[in-house]
Amino acid sequence: MEELESEEVKEFVDAQAAVADAVLSTCGHRGRLREQLTALFDHPRYRAPFKRAGSYFYFHNAGLQPHSTLYVQNGLGGEPDVLLDPNTFSDDSTVSLAMVGVSDDGEHLAYGTSASGSDWVTIRVMRVRDRQHLRRDELSWVKFSRIAWTRDGKGFFYSRFPAPKHNGAVLGAGIKTSVNLNHEVYYHFLGTDQSEDVLCWEDPDHPKYIYTPEVSEDGKYVILSVAETSEPVNKLYYCDLSALPDGLQGMKGSHGMLPFVKLVDEFEAYYALTANDDTQFTFLTNKDAPRYKLSRVDINEPHIWMDVLPEDEKAVLESASAVHGDKLLVNYLSDVKYVLQMRSLVTGELLHDIPIDIGSVNGISGRRVDSEVFIDFASFLTPGIIYRCDVSKETPEMNIYREISVAGFDRTEFEAEQVFYPSKDGTKIPMFVVSKKNIVLDGSHPTLLYGYGGFGMNMTPHFSVPRIVLMRNLGFVSCIANIRGGGEYGEDWHRAGSLSNKQNCFDDFIAAGEFLVSAGYTNPDRLCIEGGSNGGLLVAACINQRPDLFGCALAHVGVMDMLRFHKFTIGRAWTCDFGCSENEEEFQWLIKYSPLHNVRRPTEKDGGSHRRRRHQQYPSTMLLTADHDDRVVPSHTLKFLATMQHVLCTSLDDSPPQTNPIIARIDRKSGHGCGRSTQKIIDEAADRYSFAAKMMGISWTD
Repeated sequence: MEELESEEVKEFVDAQAAVADAVLSTCGHRGRLREQLTALFDHPRYRAPFKRAGSYFYFHNAGLQPHSTLYVQNGLGGEPDVLLDPNTFSDDSTVSLAMVGVSDDGEHLAYGTSASGSDWVTIRVMRVRDRQHLRRDELSWVKFSRIAWTRDGKGFFYSRFPAPKHNGAVLGAGIKTSVNLNHEVYYHFLGTDQSEDVLCWEDPDHPKYIYTPEVSEDGKYVILSVAETSEPVNKLYYCDLSALPDGLQGMKGSHGMLPFVKLVDEFEAYYALTANDDTQFTFLTNKDAPRYKLSRVDINEPHIWMDVLPEDEKAVLESASAVHGDKLLVNYLSDVKYVLQMRSLVTGELLHDIPIDIGSVNGISGRRVDSEVFIDFASFLTPGIIYRCDVSKETPEMNIYREISVAGFDRTEFEAEQVFYPSKDGTKIPMFVVSKKNIVLDGSHPTLLYGYGGFGMNMTPHFSVPRIVLMRNLGFVSCIANIRGGGEYGEDWHRAGSLSNKQNCFDDFIAAGEFLVSAGYTNPDRLCIEGGSNGGLLVAACINQRPDLFGCALAHVGVMDMLRFHKFTIGRAWTCDFGCSENEEEFQWLIKYSPLHNVRRPTEKDGGSHRRRRHQQYPSTMLLTADHDDRVVPSHTLKFLATMQHVLCTSLDDSPPQTNPIIARIDRKSGHGCGRSTQKIIDEAADRYSFAAKMMGISWTD
């Protein structure tokens, strides 16, 4: 199953696709779900604008366009024009826009495209004024990068890997699953070929390092963040571009790299640049602060750090944006609810609280040269609001710049609440519960429970068209459990669900299901669990451990083989959360919950004299993957699928075979999830939720 291009694996995939199609053809709500999803998705959507040299750039989707289009307008009152339309990239909408970067003077746009959802990106450059592409500027094999323009607009920094090769030849089409090593940082001059780019940094002695360059707002420094895994720790290097004798131009053709200075050279904490005033730099960091803080250092005295905004006693400092000179817009997360404040960049002093509803701040757009900030907000029942905040006034004013409305959606029909429930060890876990108003807690409601629980990622309120349709037309209750492993309460919460503590994630999620049953929301036959990536692992581990608790399971692009995940693409970076099977102690953690290695018939003995108290069936299960997923490679899902079908669906004398379906939805020309077209999103949602409704016997309501 790891040889994805082999004929045997292709035949297996085709056979499994036929099985899935046969099962889905019996799901009566599939067509109606697709119709309702299409109708509700057909609404205008916007993202917060960002400003460069008097021009505003923003993304907009008219409704059912495959991908959002990038617009530009001169001034807030200017007429918007299409700058870049990703819907023209390919006939089948499988080439998407992965990244953009506009030069400070607003003259050039560099953008990266991804084919079939791959993490590999190709960067091109166009002139903003006439939409003409620069003929020679095409950069290949870019991955885990950003576009970092220098202040003069002559070029930008980016990161790439050497071209993948097999037997000495550069690989062409098809998924590339080899381990990604030897990341490099380059500078690209406009109007030149990639072969002329300046190699700014590499470190062959540390082939696993990942580099992210960033240019300070004053244009004087390039900051290099150095990571080895997905753990929130990094090294921090800087280079004074103004001190280069002949500038970056003088580096062309040389064999030397930029003279980076190592400000932080240990993987001890996380550092992200907030602002600098000449040699004084302010960073967001978790150094001795699991809920994060702001610290300042003068790079001429690198051993002296001062806290500007100390760690809060309870809330997590999510972000800090320097705006309008010496002001600081900070974003806290308190009990999974966002709190906005305006503070002084100089002293950290609180200047103003900025009121905001319960929901998620999805983006803050503003710079120190600007007197305005745009804030992108959404919640379970708010499709989206973009606020414009004038920060030049003594008291900042939040005004609605754009508000997204969805025809056919009436928020007054629904309600959202936050509950806290005890996990197995007594820890209180927060969970959001969204449903139609005034439901009777009689245990009858179909319920969708979603979770992630890994890598310090937060699961905060967001608007979801599929979940609105489920609640409105199928009577679902929609829940998100903020289990340990996430970052909702800072690094301590994250670490409590990682490495040797990973079982806490599964215990927390199982406890969420038990709470929803005991509180009268649902019953096990009508409880569906869902998660993606690390959340796919979560779902798979939980159906192995408690198949009796769930009526259906939807596991997207999950990490299913915990003994070999580190051997493919960027999987090695996840050992910070999981551990590695090549270490004996960590192998013992992993083998206990690895989904692939813990599939058992529910009546099998579990290594002791007592039989497991488990239902006779695993829940109906849909595993979702994609043929071009080069982050969590499809082999994870294919191996788990084959194992489940072999172990559970084979007839034995002492136990009946599994009859609840175990199928896989294998998307074609798609990846880990990013860059999918609107139609692909609709089709997948219709398939997975019609499957869940069919398996749990849910009726349609108009």
